Amino acid sequence: MKIHHIGPMNVNPYQRQLTKTERLAARKASGDQVEISKEAKELQEAASWEQARQAKLDELRQQIENGTYTVDPKAVAKRMIDYYRNHR
Repeated sequence: MKIHHIGPMNVNPYQRQLTKTERLAARKASGDQVEISKEAKELQEAASWEQARQAKLDELRQQIENGTYTVDPKAVAKRMIDYYRNHR
């Protein structure tokens, strides 16, 4: 029994499949990429600000309960004057 070449000369269907598989593997090797938008980064930073603000509020609440909280009247007056001068 004589076995002839597969298909026309130098054409091998299995080689085509192997080439296709190699191309798909090369595409997958490039990998996925994730980018975080500027707005998402700002939201992440805002979460840390909220924690810091909450810690400051807790500290002030504790001072008020202990009776150790004091108000600087000159600083309050200065801030009030600055506010009304800048918001006309």
